[in-house]
Amino acid sequence: MTVSSQPPSTSDPVKRAEQARALCLRLLTVRARTRAELAGQLAKRGYPDDVGEVVLDRLTEVGLIDDADFAEQWVRSRRVNAGKGRRALAAELRTKGVDDEVINAALADIDAGAERTRAEELVRNKLRRERLGDDDDLKVTRRLVGMLARRGYNQGMAFDVVSAELAAERERRRV
Repeated sequence: MTVSSQPPSTSDPVKRAEQARALCLRLLTVRARTRAELAGQLAKRGYPDDVGEVVLDRLTEVGLIDDADFAEQWVRSRRVNAGKGRRALAAELRTKGVDDEVINAALADIDAGAERTRAEELVRNKLRRERLGDDDDLKVTRRLVGMLARRGYNQGMAFDVVSAELAAERERRRV
């Protein structure tokens, strides 16, 4: 089944709005989306801005679009499943069109201690599968700090976590 990039041509604004609403509902059936994502999809398919605004306002009014709820769910899911840090989560939400105020509110629950604890878990899990030779510390440290940096963790904190966890893993393997 091919999806046309242009909406069916009609001059009836009521029909256009209904088609735009149906498109948004189909997209929301797959997964939650931000208002900006839906606006982008409507624009991509050639719907006029005024039609999109009316449809998106109505979907927001009935609670089908809620950027704050989306951001909270996104943060919770990506922290647990992907181990993302605050910086990466903020960047992902910005690409989805979420306002900075909403992003800050969604990230407010993540304090430095919780972020460090999650980084320690990630490093511990990686170290369990790592072979540690006598001269591998620099290579392993570089690899693990890079892994944490790609996930949005502060580089200084990442280095501290990796150093501490690497020392603990070496001690555990000695016993």
